[in-house]
Amino acid sequence: MSEQTTQSQRRVVVAGAGMAGVQTAVALREQGFTGTVTLIGAEPHQPYDRPPLSKAVLLGKAEGSAFDVDFEALGIELQLGREVQGVRPADHELDTEAGPVPYDVLVLATGAEPIRLPGVEGVPGVHLLRTLDDAERLRPVLARQHDIVVVGAGWIGAEFATAAREAGCAVTVVEAADRPLAGALPTEVAAPMTAWYQDSGAVLRTHTRVERVEPGAVLLDDGSRLPAGAVVVGIGARPATAWLTGSGIELGAHGEVVADDGLRTSVPDIYAVGDCASFPSGRYGERLLVHHWDNALQGPRTVAANILGETPAVYDPVPYFWSEQFGRFVQYAGHHAAADTTLWRGDPSGPAWTVCWLRDDRLVALLAVGRPRDLAQGRRLIEAGTPMNAALLGDPARPMKAATA
Repeated sequence: MSEQTTQSQRRVVVAGAGMAGVQTAVALREQGFTGTVTLIGAEPHQPYDRPPLSKAVLLGKAEGSAFDVDFEALGIELQLGREVQGVRPADHELDTEAGPVPYDVLVLATGAEPIRLPGVEGVPGVHLLRTLDDAERLRPVLARQHDIVVVGAGWIGAEFATAAREAGCAVTVVEAADRPLAGALPTEVAAPMTAWYQDSGAVLRTHTRVERVEPGAVLLDDGSRLPAGAVVVGIGARPATAWLTGSGIELGAHGEVVADDGLRTSVPDIYAVGDCASFPSGRYGERLLVHHWDNALQGPRTVAANILGETPAVYDPVPYFWSEQFGRFVQYAGHHAAADTTLWRGDPSGPAWTVCWLRDDRLVALLAVGRPRDLAQGRRLIEAGTPMNAALLGDPARPMKAATA
């Protein structure tokens, strides 16, 4: 881009029209960007929010979850139903199935794609739950109260099982690990959640793998056969970055775009935000890859600020997410990998409790079940790096902010 190019002539192209892409386009306008902003999405639908898909949309309580954004009024050009296929940084062009799109600045916001269960291609009745179309296909399945097998007891598996039980379906959840949420939480924290399945009337089968799926049934590795009017696969997601092969943009061990602390990629004039990108956390001293809604909401402000370039911004959030499952509101803030102390507030067999992770007397993460005040206060204590008094913190009757050292 020549030195003479004014801001109003700059072209920002955003690849991906989910939360991260939409918020990047909106943040650019909010922060005063006057050039052109083009938002390219693979799906034909008006851009929409994902969390309602596993709840309201699935249960027929809402038709959709389109973002309440007036793209026209903001001067954001939408190009929907266009798959991105590659990027040529030397030419400053993004390749799409409808032809090349020139850019001055490109933002990668293509999110993550669900990992598919091997060997089920073409088998009828096997579903993923990632898109609006997925939710629309599953809605009549729940309405007919089929027997449903859910593969994977992670966040999405638990949320879908919750909705299916609410709809009156018989639900069996099959999990290869020894507990739910094995990839996200330590054994002792996930263990109490096992009872939630039983309490809701769902069957949880741990240490169990799917041998194969056939029409109307799931065969497990222990030889048992489960009737299945539908099979829903929730075994994780990976960054949707295969299309970047050969672009010269550095990808990490999980296939994610490796971004710096300003969410810039290894290639000039290209940024990455949301589920498709990892970033170095000064707070936690390691690179984080966060597949959660709040990351897709917060990161775009940093990207927009750095595109505008007036005040360089660093992205170092306290990661946050929530999940509604089996009648419980579960919230998590922080990152517990490097913690040296785990501390409980309340009885994990009860309806409301919190787990706190500390490192050198400072709170680094917490999981709150039915205790939103703990979450709100704890998140601020993590951000501030406040030293905590462990003895006081273990008292669930004491507000967290009153348990400092």
